[in-house]
Amino acid sequence: MVEQQQADSLLTPAEVAALFRVNPKTVTRWARAGKITAIRTLGGHRRFRETEIRRCLEQLDVEA
Repeated sequence: MVEQQQADSLLTPAEVAALFRVNPKTVTRWARAGKITAIRTLGGHRRFRETEIRRCLEQLDVEA
């Protein structure tokens, strides 16, 4: 059960931006463009699945 919660943990735009070394506004633009999937909280804030973000980072490493 704990492993499933870690796999489904959510990241804020600032946390995603730190992983990609970009501005948080860039992460928001990526979400609007559909490049990454965003989940909206009840308050309207964006959150991103950590598993998807890690997968994107791995793809960038492979391409580079």
